[in-house]
Amino acid sequence: MGMSYRRYLAGERIYGCSTCKTHLATIHSMISRAFNGQHGRAYLFDGVYVLPIVLSAPSRLTLFCSSVNVVEGEPNDRTMTTGAHTVRDIYCCKCSTCLGWKYDKAYEPSQKYKEGKYILERNLLTDVQ
Repeated sequence: MGMSYRRYLAGERIYGCSTCKTHLATIHSMISRAFNGQHGRAYLFDGVYVLPIVLSAPSRLTLFCSSVNVVEGEPNDRTMTTGAHTVRDIYCCKCSTCLGWKYDKAYEPSQKYKEGKYILERNLLTDVQ
């Protein structure tokens, strides 16, 4: 495995991993604060910039794609309060904390706007700057 590099974001408000402070997203990529996750409130973000690197995975996961300082797990189907979705858990690239998930597919027509978007759980984020 080659060396992996973390990306540092610029902006007036940056959200980072609460465990290791790795930069994850800016306020400008936030779409909504009206979501819930496994740990309470969650925010919907309009995607992150995909980096062309592959990171090695812990033995319990196959990780194959990296976004801004996160790695994505395998897709799996989940039934959520808004219906059935195919999602991928997302993990901090430095400390491997599960931070939320990415929506790959929404099966309800009213939920299609979520496809390709990311949920980050507020309790797992911290303000960085």
